[in-house]
Amino acid sequence: MGQAPSSTADLNGRELGFRLCTPVIVETVDLGNGFVLIKDRDFTGDLPDECLAHVFQFLGAGDRKRCSLVCKRWLFVDGQNRHRLSLDARDEIFSFITSMFNRFDSVTKLALRCDRKSVSLSDQALVMISVRCLNLTRVKLRGCREITDLGMEEFAKNCGNLKKLSVGSCNFGAKGVNSMLEHCKLLEELSVKRLRGIHEAAELIQLPVAGSSSSLRSICLKELVNGQVFEPLVASTRTLKTLKIIRCLGDWDKVLQMIGDGKSSLSEIHLERLQVSDIGLSAISRCSSVETLHIVKTPDCSNYGLIDVAQRCKLLRKLHIDGWRTNMIGDEGLIAVAKHCLNLQELVLIGVNATHMSLAAIATNCEKLERLALCGSKTIGDAEIACIAMKCGALRKFCIKGCPVSDVGIEALAGGCPNLVKLKVKKCKVVTGEIGEWLRERRKTLVVSMDSDETEATLAVVDGEVEAVMVENPRMAQAGGGGVVVPEIGTGNGGGNNGVSRLAMFRSKLGFLTGRNLVTCTFKRWSHNDNGSSST
Repeated sequence: MGQAPSSTADLNGRELGFRLCTPVIVETVDLGNGFVLIKDRDFTGDLPDECLAHVFQFLGAGDRKRCSLVCKRWLFVDGQNRHRLSLDARDEIFSFITSMFNRFDSVTKLALRCDRKSVSLSDQALVMISVRCLNLTRVKLRGCREITDLGMEEFAKNCGNLKKLSVGSCNFGAKGVNSMLEHCKLLEELSVKRLRGIHEAAELIQLPVAGSSSSLRSICLKELVNGQVFEPLVASTRTLKTLKIIRCLGDWDKVLQMIGDGKSSLSEIHLERLQVSDIGLSAISRCSSVETLHIVKTPDCSNYGLIDVAQRCKLLRKLHIDGWRTNMIGDEGLIAVAKHCLNLQELVLIGVNATHMSLAAIATNCEKLERLALCGSKTIGDAEIACIAMKCGALRKFCIKGCPVSDVGIEALAGGCPNLVKLKVKKCKVVTGEIGEWLRERRKTLVVSMDSDETEATLAVVDGEVEAVMVENPRMAQAGGGGVVVPEIGTGNGGGNNGVSRLAMFRSKLGFLTGRNLVTCTFKRWSHNDNGSSST
């Protein structure tokens, strides 16, 4: 069973490098005549429990568990101030629940995970946990296949303070979800992923008629066979701010039409790999308060739907479009965005063949644009990049990936975009590493990331064995200890063939990882950093 720290334990993503063994300091006092008095003093005894708990919060999970074994006081302080707990939710956990939550009786955030090959905890264990942890505000269930609708109902009755519920790969169904909505009046976030009990014959999921909750603000549905059962819940929740529907089967136009009645308070909508058309986008356009819209790999959406959204959703700040190279969305829709969405701050275009016409309109009209990503487009070249460099004065972060851009286009950024702080250029075959170095010299404060900057694997023969060495440039690598760098895979001696084959597999895996699409993750991180800086 694993235990997670009660708060962020790392500083800048790194664990503290020390290990605590004992708080006792040994003092020796010379009494004369050959007599020495040895005294033990615990200097942490002068610290209040609150200060000691605050120190524990900066430790990683492993260090914190080791500290709890130092003495009874540290064990007590750690248990009383552990607010977050993550457990391996196998069936064997049942016999440890009482003693575990006698120690950790202040837990407010609980994660229960069980792997596919194990039997998960039962309804009885889940109910016992809810009785012992009356202050739970966040619960995450993953792979708990033995939990039924009845268990979820009893669990909900004891978790009146619950604000966030995330369930995935469980077997209970609509009745369990309805029970949570009925008894957890403070529920604000609901995330449902691969819930096997929600099938074609499942009952509708909705707020109870009497005493309906008005606190639900976020709904996320992923990989559901019959996610349309959530239609009454989505349509009737007027406080809903965020709606994410990802890789769910069925036609979603009708669901979107139910929420697009002009009374919705939705501000963020994510649609990914869905059967949704321009009818659905037109329904979204009636939600005038939408500020963030993701249209990802929805092949039936075209310029007509995007134009409706642009004309009515004038508060739009973030727009992500993955056209899946279907050419259904292009200049016409983007020009409408440039004309009506003047508050746009973030734009991500993947597989959208935009041209100089639409990009020039966006660069000219959207003066607040700070983050821009252009990926996988065959029509974006040096002229388009030069136009952006000339007109996007507020641009701070720029990503170019898989576009026919050359050094000439990158060179234009040296004199444009005065506020640019981060530039990422990936998979642009004509762009060379020299232009990156040149740009860094011209703009000292600009962080430039290019394909040539990534580390690569190189073979080295060290003490007679073939090893993989991670270096910035294979041609300049030097092996320590008399090692000789092997420039290419397969050029080692006969005794190193097995090592060579293993490294070949390693390099193939490395190539797979570096080829993944990281644009969305990058922009999420950028957006998070921007929001954090603006709030301080």
